[in-house]
Amino acid sequence: MTNEVEHYDTVVVGGGQAGLTAGYYLRRSGRPFTILDAHPRVGDAWRTRWASLRLFTPARFDGLPGLPFPAPPWSFPTKDELADYLEGYAEHFELPVRTGVAVDGLAKAGDRFVVTAGERRFEADNVIVATGAHRVPKLPTFASELDPRIVQLHSADYRDPSQLQPGDVLVVGAGNSGAEIARDLAPTHSVRVAGPSTGEIPVRHGSRQARIAFRLVRLLGHRVLRVDTRLGRKLGPKLTSKGDPLIRTKSKDLAAAGVERVLARVTGVREGLPVLDDGQVLDVANVIWCTGFRTDFGWVDLPVFDDDGQPLHRRGIVESEPGLYFLGLVFLYSVSSDVLPNRGRDAEHIARHIELRGAVRAVGAGRPAVVTA
Repeated sequence: MTNEVEHYDTVVVGGGQAGLTAGYYLRRSGRPFTILDAHPRVGDAWRTRWASLRLFTPARFDGLPGLPFPAPPWSFPTKDELADYLEGYAEHFELPVRTGVAVDGLAKAGDRFVVTAGERRFEADNVIVATGAHRVPKLPTFASELDPRIVQLHSADYRDPSQLQPGDVLVVGAGNSGAEIARDLAPTHSVRVAGPSTGEIPVRHGSRQARIAFRLVRLLGHRVLRVDTRLGRKLGPKLTSKGDPLIRTKSKDLAAAGVERVLARVTGVREGLPVLDDGQVLDVANVIWCTGFRTDFGWVDLPVFDDDGQPLHRRGIVESEPGLYFLGLVFLYSVSSDVLPNRGRDAEHIARHIELRGAVRAVGAGRPAVVTA
């Protein structure tokens, strides 16, 4: 007995903001598609983050195409408000999101793609991989050497201070996540943040000056720093590979909260305790790893990656494997490609390519080609 196979023109893997914007434009083209997402509800990737998290971008820049974010324009939504907005977005545009479907394979059978999720099988002419740029938590190899009595969490698993035991906390990583989590923990624990400074924006977040600065940064990141401009090719990879400057919680805020800053790196473990690159051993009861994320495309069984495991594409289009697309990657087309202020530009480009590809295939099959504007 074989499992039933579902057939679609396009399968979108991932129901976050990237996958939903792809769905918005695919819906407009009238082509049959489905969106597969592993979470129980749309927006759960945000709901499961730490309780006090707020966006760094104002609400006026957080909306997806066709539906403004329902909040004062210069407010900073909570992670739950964004999650509910994404769920409402899918409902508003009647996007066919299949939740609870964890995709574990993508391959080719003949001229069609085969997407598998356990015993489920989906075949499609096109697949958009929209699983996001930040999928798998990164941990140093020596993390497993810490004394098992130390509670250690990655920022992806941190929710609130109740997860930690009494005693000192070491937050590894001095970027925005590290600063925000350290401040969240400061009222209940003695906290140190270790790692080189990433800098900080020179104005108060949310102030009138910051509003002007944000517009300029968004203009540069969206319109200027792109893969098809000389300045973008020079600066884009550098800007997207280094940590963002502190935005909301600054050094002075950490000091005021009683958080200790340690500029040295955590480089190893000695007798079960974390060690800094200056040789200092830190006797702590808890460690929070704010060490970022990595992409994981091990489930894609197609020869479309470079030696570093990154997709080979041109603005999300995999030319060596027609019909395959990637969306939501860091610097896919511009510095804004993996964040909300992208406003669906990359998704629109890919959806248009799928539409034109379908028209060409229809002509080749002797059918009339219909392409909507």
